[in-house]
Amino acid sequence: MSAQKKEIRLHEGELNVMELLWSNKVLAAKDISKIIKEYIGWEKNTTYTYIKRLIDKGAITREDPGFLCRAAISKKQVQEIETSVLIKNLYNGSVATFIHDYFDGKILSTEEILELKKVVSNCN
Repeated sequence: MSAQKKEIRLHEGELNVMELLWSNKVLAAKDISKIIKEYIGWEKNTTYTYIKRLIDKGAITREDPGFLCRAAISKKQVQEIETSVLIKNLYNGSVATFIHDYFDGKILSTEEILELKKVVSNCN
Protein backbone atom coordinates (compact mmCIF):
# COMPACT_ATOMS: atom_id res chain seq x y z
CA MET A 1 0.00 0.00 0.00
CA SER A 2 1.55 3.35 -0.99
CA ALA A 3 1.70 6.41 1.28
CA GLN A 4 -0.97 8.10 -0.84
CA LYS A 5 -3.45 5.26 -0.28
CA LYS A 6 -2.70 4.62 3.38
CA GLU A 7 -4.42 6.61 6.12
CA ILE A 8 -1.40 8.29 7.68
CA ARG A 9 -2.23 10.03 10.96
CA LEU A 10 0.19 12.70 12.12
CA HIS A 11 0.62 14.22 15.56
CA GLU A 12 1.48 17.82 16.37
CA GLY A 13 5.24 17.25 16.64
CA GLU A 14 5.27 15.34 13.37
CA LEU A 15 3.34 18.17 11.71
CA ASN A 16 6.15 20.58 12.64
CA VAL A 17 8.58 18.51 10.57
CA MET A 18 6.08 18.03 7.74
CA GLU A 19 5.36 21.78 7.49
CA LEU A 20 9.05 22.36 6.80
CA LEU A 21 9.09 19.73 4.08
CA TRP A 22 5.86 20.94 2.50
CA SER A 23 7.38 24.44 2.34
CA ASN A 24 10.87 23.44 1.19
CA LYS A 25 10.21 20.23 -0.82
CA VAL A 26 13.51 18.58 0.23
CA LEU A 27 15.75 19.16 3.24
CA ALA A 28 18.66 17.33 4.82
CA ALA A 29 17.81 15.98 8.27
CA LYS A 30 20.56 18.14 9.78
CA ASP A 31 18.91 21.25 8.29
CA ILE A 32 15.49 20.23 9.61
CA SER A 33 17.12 19.81 13.02
CA LYS A 34 18.76 23.27 12.90
CA ILE A 35 15.53 25.01 11.87
CA ILE A 36 13.44 23.23 14.50
CA LYS A 37 16.07 23.94 17.19
CA GLU A 38 15.86 27.65 16.33
CA TYR A 39 12.06 27.93 16.19
CA ILE A 40 10.82 25.23 18.58
CA GLY A 41 13.85 24.47 20.73
CA TRP A 42 14.04 20.71 20.16
CA GLU A 43 17.40 19.01 20.48
CA LYS A 44 18.82 17.14 17.49
CA ASN A 45 17.89 13.70 18.90
CA THR A 46 14.25 14.72 19.35
CA THR A 47 14.01 15.94 15.76
CA TYR A 48 15.70 12.80 14.43
CA THR A 49 13.25 10.66 16.43
CA TYR A 50 10.32 12.45 14.75
CA ILE A 51 11.94 12.09 11.33
CA LYS A 52 12.39 8.34 11.90
CA ARG A 53 8.74 7.98 12.97
CA LEU A 54 7.62 9.82 9.84
CA ILE A 55 9.79 7.59 7.64
CA ASP A 56 8.37 4.49 9.38
CA LYS A 57 4.81 5.77 8.79
CA GLY A 58 5.51 6.41 5.11
CA ALA A 59 5.02 10.18 5.40
CA ILE A 60 8.65 10.97 4.51
CA THR A 61 11.11 9.36 2.14
CA ARG A 62 14.83 9.43 2.85
CA GLU A 63 17.53 9.65 0.21
CA ASP A 64 21.25 9.17 0.63
CA PRO A 65 23.85 10.58 0.57
CA GLY A 66 23.05 13.42 2.91
CA PHE A 67 19.96 11.98 4.63
CA LEU A 68 17.73 14.08 2.37
CA CYS A 69 14.09 14.07 3.43
CA ARG A 70 11.07 14.64 1.20
CA ALA A 71 7.34 14.55 2.01
CA ALA A 72 5.65 11.42 0.66
CA ILE A 73 2.17 12.70 1.52
CA SER A 74 0.73 16.12 0.70
CA LYS A 75 -0.64 18.60 3.20
CA LYS A 76 -4.03 18.34 1.46
CA GLN A 77 -4.06 14.56 1.99
CA VAL A 78 -3.30 15.00 5.70
CA GLN A 79 -6.01 17.65 6.00
CA GLU A 80 -8.55 15.34 4.34
CA ILE A 81 -7.64 12.41 6.60
CA GLU A 82 -7.74 14.46 9.80
CA THR A 83 -10.99 16.19 8.85
CA SER A 84 -12.64 12.86 8.06
CA VAL A 85 -11.51 11.40 11.38
CA LEU A 86 -12.73 14.49 13.27
CA ILE A 87 -16.17 14.36 11.62
CA LYS A 88 -16.43 10.60 12.14
CA ASN A 89 -15.39 10.71 15.81
CA LEU A 90 -17.08 13.91 16.99
CA TYR A 91 -20.08 14.25 14.66
CA ASN A 92 -21.04 10.62 13.98
CA GLY A 93 -19.83 11.04 10.41
CA SER A 94 -22.32 13.81 9.66
CA VAL A 95 -20.84 16.70 7.68
CA ALA A 96 -24.14 18.57 8.05
CA THR A 97 -23.99 18.34 11.86
CA PHE A 98 -20.37 19.48 11.83
CA ILE A 99 -21.21 22.47 9.59
CA HIS A 100 -24.23 23.37 11.71
CA ASP A 101 -22.33 23.17 14.99
CA TYR A 102 -19.28 24.97 13.61
CA PHE A 103 -21.22 27.95 12.28
CA ASP A 104 -23.85 28.10 15.03
CA GLY A 105 -23.79 31.58 16.54
CA LYS A 106 -21.10 32.90 14.20
CA ILE A 107 -21.65 36.06 12.21
CA LEU A 108 -20.52 35.71 8.61
CA SER A 109 -20.06 38.45 6.04
CA THR A 110 -22.12 38.41 2.85
CA GLU A 111 -18.94 37.46 0.95
CA GLU A 112 -18.32 34.49 3.26
CA ILE A 113 -21.90 33.29 2.88
CA LEU A 114 -21.70 33.55 -0.92
CA GLU A 115 -18.40 31.66 -0.92
CA LEU A 116 -19.88 28.90 1.25
CA LYS A 117 -22.93 28.63 -1.02
CA LYS A 118 -20.58 28.30 -3.99
CA VAL A 119 -18.59 25.54 -2.25
CA VAL A 120 -21.74 23.62 -1.30
CA SER A 121 -23.26 23.95 -4.77
CA ASN A 122 -20.08 22.40 -6.27
CA CYS A 123 -20.36 19.29 -4.05
CA ASN A 124 -21.87 16.53 -6.13
